[in-house]
Amino acid sequence: MPDFQTFILFLAASLLVAITPGPGIFYIVARTLVGGRTEGLASSVGLGLGGLVHVFGGAVGISALVMASAEAFTFLKIAGALYLIWLGLKTWREARIVEPTEVQTTGVRRAFRDGIIVEALNPKTAAFFLAFIPQFVDPSANVAAQFIVLGLISVALNISVDLVATHLAARARAGLRPLILTKMRQVSGAIMCALGATLVFARRAS
Repeated sequence: MPDFQTFILFLAASLLVAITPGPGIFYIVARTLVGGRTEGLASSVGLGLGGLVHVFGGAVGISALVMASAEAFTFLKIAGALYLIWLGLKTWREARIVEPTEVQTTGVRRAFRDGIIVEALNPKTAAFFLAFIPQFVDPSANVAAQFIVLGLISVALNISVDLVATHLAARARAGLRPLILTKMRQVSGAIMCALGATLVFARRAS
């Protein structure tokens, strides 16, 4: 493990990254506005598990291979982008066809599954872990083990912030009128589409 000073620096940097609004938080807020607190919580945990895919993948070198291969990187980012855009379009369509007094949800299991898929298919997450964590690893010790431990801590911090974002979004959702809620669900769908479009333009780390 890195020394105490380096570990504290890692915690501070990881917390700063976690609380900085990014695609993950926007996705969680969008899902919470659509399906409520329960689906938001399920999405948060799903994103966390999807992040673990990159943590363990990076520890054994899989993520590094993906980032080094233009074809693999392109396939992964296109798959992730299309999935996000599909979710966004589906959310927009369903928001328009339901009655204003109804709330249509996708279900906890589906929200959980979508969270895993969205994060696991996000090459930007792989790039982040591969660029960020090695800065705090002691090369004289077991690098893979350190990568996993630091990755788990980073994912835990991200999940914690996502849970707070879910709580705040759920409180805001509870105070919305039905018609406004329908409009917000359409906005949520648009946000998911925008996140997918952004992912299309993600570039490999040089």
